[in-house]
Amino acid sequence: MTLYHFGNCAALVYVPYYFTYKYSGLSEYGAFWKCVQAGGIYVFTQLCKMLVLATFFPDTDTFTEGAPFNFIAEFLRCSVDLVDFLGLAFVLSRIPGKGHSKLITAGLGWATAEVILSRGLMLWVGARGAEFSWLYIQKCLESNVLLVQHLSTATLLWLFSRHDLDRKLVPLVVLLLVATSYRGVWLEGTLHAMSAGPWLSLALKAFITSCMGVGTLHIYSGLAQQIGL
Repeated sequence: MTLYHFGNCAALVYVPYYFTYKYSGLSEYGAFWKCVQAGGIYVFTQLCKMLVLATFFPDTDTFTEGAPFNFIAEFLRCSVDLVDFLGLAFVLSRIPGKGHSKLITAGLGWATAEVILSRGLMLWVGARGAEFSWLYIQKCLESNVLLVQHLSTATLLWLFSRHDLDRKLVPLVVLLLVATSYRGVWLEGTLHAMSAGPWLSLALKAFITSCMGVGTLHIYSGLAQQIGL
């Protein structure tokens, strides 16, 4: 039974990533190793973030998962997370080509590396336990939300780097990037103030991420039609 539960959780996490790779056309472009390179840059970026947090914010108790919400600590952590934008922008600059394949390769590689490092050990140790827990199902569903978020972030960074983007849309792109980076402040703070349960929190995160993703897709599709992608 525990192995069955572990298999369900693993499928719930990794199958959407596989389908994204297969049915987005990346397999036809031979982009597998580009995704691996994006994952390697993700690992390096996280090491740099850990060094920054350990050096300038040694009181790590305020950054651990499950600790009481602390606005200042969360703001500082999200500020350090801006390093992710630099890493993802570097990934985009190293991937040749244009169009959706470049964005999906960067976002998917980044998201896959994160889900392997953050969910792999947790599922292997926890989901194989003797007792069933909905916690692992919730974490697996949250991983799918993070996939959409990283794809949107890669697209927003690409849009921000374009000189042919309508100037009226630049503030909106910047706003979406700031909202993405500091979502741990405003979103988690709102959920904490609402005393939202785990399922409601997951539903709200999925809804907000979907709305931001649809907005990003709308901006990208308009630019793609304009430049003929």
